[in-house]
Amino acid sequence: MLYQTPNPHGGDIYQEEITLDYSANTNPFGTPQGVLDAICQALPQVHHYPDPYCRKLVRAIADFEALPQSDILCGNGAAELIYAYCEAVRPRKAVELAPTFSEYSLGLQRVGCPVQRYFLTRENSFSLDARFLAFLKDEKPDVVFLCNPNNPTGKSIPVPLLEEILRLCKRENIRLFLDECFADLSDECVSLKGALRENPNLFLLKAFTKSYGMAGVRLGYGLSADRELLGRMSGATQPWNVSALAQAAGVAALREEQFLQDTRVLVQRERAWLKAELEGLGFWVCPSGVNFLLFQGPVGLREALQKRHIAIRDCTNYHGLTEGWYRIAVRLHTENEQLIAAMKLVLGKE
Repeated sequence: MLYQTPNPHGGDIYQEEITLDYSANTNPFGTPQGVLDAICQALPQVHHYPDPYCRKLVRAIADFEALPQSDILCGNGAAELIYAYCEAVRPRKAVELAPTFSEYSLGLQRVGCPVQRYFLTRENSFSLDARFLAFLKDEKPDVVFLCNPNNPTGKSIPVPLLEEILRLCKRENIRLFLDECFADLSDECVSLKGALRENPNLFLLKAFTKSYGMAGVRLGYGLSADRELLGRMSGATQPWNVSALAQAAGVAALREEQFLQDTRVLVQRERAWLKAELEGLGFWVCPSGVNFLLFQGPVGLREALQKRHIAIRDCTNYHGLTEGWYRIAVRLHTENEQLIAAMKLVLGKE
């Protein structure tokens, strides 16, 4: 629980009345009915402790990912696994991109690890390129944190570059933490799970939060061939950290293949529409391959929309971004129309 500290993320709909939440980039369809049914069916079992080994869930993930069960560690959301990883590795120096997801540096901060940032730029559409390789050689970190696709830019790392980064990390004895939480909703992102066996320095982070609209359930998992690392991470979390309801929801979610396919089709169509509308309002929009858009608009836009009970993500607290940068989720078309109409009103363009 946060206690008298700022919430650095979107999705806080609890303090004020919000009718349209564009600040949290979860599945536009919400939660699959099969997942909701599984949670309801598990309710009579809540008087039992949950399985501390997540046996059914681990088997389901192993089948879904086509990986050994021993390569899987479940957690109370992806965030818990980030903090457990930092606690288990305790690096002396880390590298991350800027802008990127804030929990990597917050987890590293808890273990006293300094972070060097590689800044992405609007001029390059916030794309990562081969110059990053020279940066890694110069910095010589213990661990590299990458988000693919990146949050908040929505950009995927080109596969040849990602494979070269992996080779460099293996050669230089650098750990690579690769966050793939948005990969299942992406047009073009390719997972590195096939490289785990030959690269025990590689750790992949996955979550049910975005793909299956399960943010309130809190469920994620990590993949690694380094069993010693997974053991240390397990020791950094409490027993029974994954609730019985979350485990049941996760097993059910992994059966929702058609749900994910339908989501990708919707996201691709609606993202293009939203991008064109935002550009029509005079905003610069970062090309994205996933279910959210980063754009630069007028300062004060978030506050103006909030008065109309619409939440968008103010990106001021991302390293490398300043006032006037925002991120919005891609949602259903009727909702997207409401968002754009509200923007036109507050901008005086209606």
